[in-house]
Amino acid sequence: MTDDDASDGGHDSGREEFHEDPIGHAEVWPGMSVGDLATEYRMAGIGAAEMGRAVDIYAEMLGRDDVTNFFGLAGAMVPGGMRSVVSALIRDGHIDALVTTGANLTHDAIEAIGGKHHHGRTAAAGHERDHDEQLRDEGVDRIYNVYLPQEHFTLFEGHLRDRVFPEFDGVVATSEFTRELGRANLAANDGVDEDAGIAAAAYENDVPVFVPAVQDSVLGIQAWMHSQVSAFTLDALADLTNITDVAFDAEKAGATVVGGGVPKNFVLQTMLTVPEAYDYGVQLTTDPASTGGLSGATLDEARSWGKLEKSAKNVTVLGDATITLPLLVAGARDRLD
Repeated sequence: MTDDDASDGGHDSGREEFHEDPIGHAEVWPGMSVGDLATEYRMAGIGAAEMGRAVDIYAEMLGRDDVTNFFGLAGAMVPGGMRSVVSALIRDGHIDALVTTGANLTHDAIEAIGGKHHHGRTAAAGHERDHDEQLRDEGVDRIYNVYLPQEHFTLFEGHLRDRVFPEFDGVVATSEFTRELGRANLAANDGVDEDAGIAAAAYENDVPVFVPAVQDSVLGIQAWMHSQVSAFTLDALADLTNITDVAFDAEKAGATVVGGGVPKNFVLQTMLTVPEAYDYGVQLTTDPASTGGLSGATLDEARSWGKLEKSAKNVTVLGDATITLPLLVAGARDRLD
């Protein structure tokens, strides 16, 4: 060992990446708030640190009046029980533009007009086929461990036919169509146990709802069927103009992306059409980045495309969004309070 090695304890005194920041060991106690839990997460490492940082960034996004908040909602979030979380964010002014799937809006409308999803089960290994064949015979659709009786789709089809489609004649942007769907859901919600939901909250609060892949859903199938007997048709390209207008008017912008696929890309690519980029970004996904797929791509990668500012505060959290989304929202709300 040289004299220089001995003088610094054998460690490299020219470290560039290491900055002393010891891991804290998370503590829990009776009555702690979700905000407290997020702070404890931030002290820890691995996924907990990312979740804690996500709450920090999301709370800052929501707490600033000059940030326009874009929200991408993919996956089976409504059947999975996340409907009220999203509709409350809209009602409280925390979502300025929503990008989602036709499937989520289909399930949202079903709940608004009196249908219900039900707790189910997944089949034991080796018995999946028998399980789903039985459900098929009984007229029940399965989304992992959630069941939906098929008669609710019949209820939904009648709702569209009687209350939504008659309002249109000609070419319509999906954001105009979803606005009318929200109005109809609200009107049909009297006497229903569940509230009117996501599309209705967006209608009441003048929040545009974009469905760039609307044809990939029961909602889209019904719209296509109606287009076969009328002049009605949906214009997906019109929504590029509508969401770009929202982005262009934003002083600063934040993106919250739940899941991947089309809603994620539609939210992020919007910043390619305006001079600015996102100042904040939070992504909740189950997909790893190592596959090279869109759904797992980190928000750091989006920075290379110019979708996020170089100085943007952003984080990607890996995990089931039915677990991470309520934690994110509850933690941020605690911080705001």
